[in-house]
Amino acid sequence: MSPRGWALLTLVVLGAALLLSVALLIPWSRPPAPRADQLAALRDLPADQVERAREFRAALRPGVWSTLVVGLLVALLLGLTPLGARLVELAGRPFGGHWTAQALVGGLAVVLVADLVTLPFAAWRQAILTRYGMSTNGWGGWTADLLKSYALSAVVGAVALLGFYTVLRLAPRWWWAFGAAGAAGLVLVLSFVLPVLVEPVFNRFTPMEPGPLRTEVMDLAARDGVPVRDVLVADASRRTRAVNAYVSGYGPTRRIVVYDTLLREATPAEVTSVVAHELSHAKHRDVLVGTVIGALGAALAVVALYLVGSWGALLRLAGVDSIRDPRAFPLLLALVTVVGVVSTPAQAFLSRRVEVRADAHALALTGDPVTFEAMQRRLSGANLADPDPPRWEYLYSASHPSTVERMAAARAHARKAR
Repeated sequence: MSPRGWALLTLVVLGAALLLSVALLIPWSRPPAPRADQLAALRDLPADQVERAREFRAALRPGVWSTLVVGLLVALLLGLTPLGARLVELAGRPFGGHWTAQALVGGLAVVLVADLVTLPFAAWRQAILTRYGMSTNGWGGWTADLLKSYALSAVVGAVALLGFYTVLRLAPRWWWAFGAAGAAGLVLVLSFVLPVLVEPVFNRFTPMEPGPLRTEVMDLAARDGVPVRDVLVADASRRTRAVNAYVSGYGPTRRIVVYDTLLREATPAEVTSVVAHELSHAKHRDVLVGTVIGALGAALAVVALYLVGSWGALLRLAGVDSIRDPRAFPLLLALVTVVGVVSTPAQAFLSRRVEVRADAHALALTGDPVTFEAMQRRLSGANLADPDPPRWEYLYSASHPSTVERMAAARAHARKAR
């Protein structure tokens, strides 16, 4: 069988494995959250809070969707015309035009151009966050964070680009197989190693002071059967007024991280309720599940790029002769961008399913639906979240249930527990 035949077979196997993993590892049943309870919860929220949150989200919306549309158009322009290939060639020319220069410098140049085109929308978002009091970072801090993000992306991108095009040259007929394995491996590394290395670049973490709250949090984790190394407080207030908590790391590196803003805004019982939700992600190995699904998706994407990228029509549009040419990188990026835009609703749907299970876990673990509902009110107000967002927007990109859904779930849980 030819390499293309093996690639088609691998595509089918990986696709089946991906679907099977999603079917078996994602929770499909969900606790009730009746719409009548959602509407009642919405009426119970302060009207001025709901109005301000909706004004805030409406102000952000043009920038969010403009970033999506403009980013897609730029990717298509660079990938489906000779402009992208020409950019890669020009970027590599000062370094001798060698394939390594085109792969590294040219590839990073394409990504940078795409980022710079959408940079005004990122600045627009920062201006709105500042206007509504959500950002405490200032323009200097925002710029510093942006440069840090670019630097980290450049390092990861350079490793990926060099590895990818090295494999292309060493195994021109079978690069898709090695590339798929490499992409899956990279997802694994980034999922488990990068958070531990990257989080300290953007935030400072200090151990939570000994006291009743820390004791309660550690006891809750022990009662839930989730080993936790420590409870840390992140200095999130340097950047935002939003409140949050999460479980970070895996195995011996796992720790509970609480925003300092959450400690200032919420009661100890509400903090415990949030932590109980996050413990569900650790107990059900949601990070591992997401990593497995992501690794399979990355491998599938590489094989699909090999098959789609060999179409003569696409290559002619991009102004290249072969997908193995580093000048074809903009074409690959365009295809990946299209897949990302199209697959966003499916990713959001799966994420919501996992978050619904985490909410149910928190309610069962704490046995306190009243505090859970109070915490959802506080989260909505502090984060200026629309408690009942437009359905089309919710279905396309919402990674969590809406505030009124979560409040309704708490009310349904309370009725069931009586």
